[in-house]
Amino acid sequence: MRHDKLHADASPVSVSQSELIRLSGPARAIALDVMRVNSLQTGAYVSHFKGRGMEFDESRPYQPGDDPRNIDWRVTARSSEAYTKLFREERERPVLIMTDLRSNMHFATKGCFKSVNATRAAALLAWAAHLRGDRLGGLIFGDTRHREMRPRLGRQAALRYVHQLVTHPDWSTAMDHGIVDEEPPLTQALAMLRRVTHPGSLVIIISDFIGLSRSAKSYLTGIARHNEVLAVFLSDPLERRLPPPGRYRLVSHDEEMAIDTFARGARSDYRDAFEQRLQEFDVFCHRYGIHMMPLSTEDDPVQCLQKTLGRRER
Repeated sequence: MRHDKLHADASPVSVSQSELIRLSGPARAIALDVMRVNSLQTGAYVSHFKGRGMEFDESRPYQPGDDPRNIDWRVTARSSEAYTKLFREERERPVLIMTDLRSNMHFATKGCFKSVNATRAAALLAWAAHLRGDRLGGLIFGDTRHREMRPRLGRQAALRYVHQLVTHPDWSTAMDHGIVDEEPPLTQALAMLRRVTHPGSLVIIISDFIGLSRSAKSYLTGIARHNEVLAVFLSDPLERRLPPPGRYRLVSHDEEMAIDTFARGARSDYRDAFEQRLQEFDVFCHRYGIHMMPLSTEDDPVQCLQKTLGRRER
């Protein structure tokens, strides 16, 4: 199905269950066992997800992109083609997807809300996990509510995740700034994710990572120590760079504000602040073996994920 048809009735500020279910089609072109990441800072690299690989299951013909270390040499020697080993834990490993729906994600100046693209990406990855035969679970969190789903097999697991994405209360609940928790929502969510993640899982975190505290980094480091982690970094063009000199009006559902971008120094400082935050996060990810994928509000998650995690041609 063409991408324009997939998003023909899609809203830039909300998602529907039917829209996310239709993403099961393009998810077939997303491979979660091989990741090709074009990092913003360090160029391209290829990484094979680390499966648990504890129990041999069967052999099948080798496909381009398979890990050469898993070639079954005994079967290959008796055949006219190469065979690779499959392991039960690799086929049914837990895939945990954490999706950020905090108030800062309900924002965009171009394209669609960060929360909308995050949700579409989460749905695509949920369907890709189901199609691969993995156990799917995860965490959906906002400013007011955290929803945890333990990993399960089957189409119902993907449908459950999609349903929880669409019905999460933080699509319509405004944050009460008068209430201050001991830890901010992102830190709480990562702490919860660390508690429920078992070694050998694939963990995907979809967020703008605003407010990534020292404690949050510590939880994320602990997760990455025994699991493969992909961080999908959401951003809007206005966060990266102020518009040309002028006065602009920003409007939300309950307030508006004006910004003045005439000062050259202010524009430069603004750009440098975002670049520094992005670079620090990129360095952190590389230090702990976390794969980082950028996703803008202007991007189509279907095209981005198919390009980054595209299924190997046979």
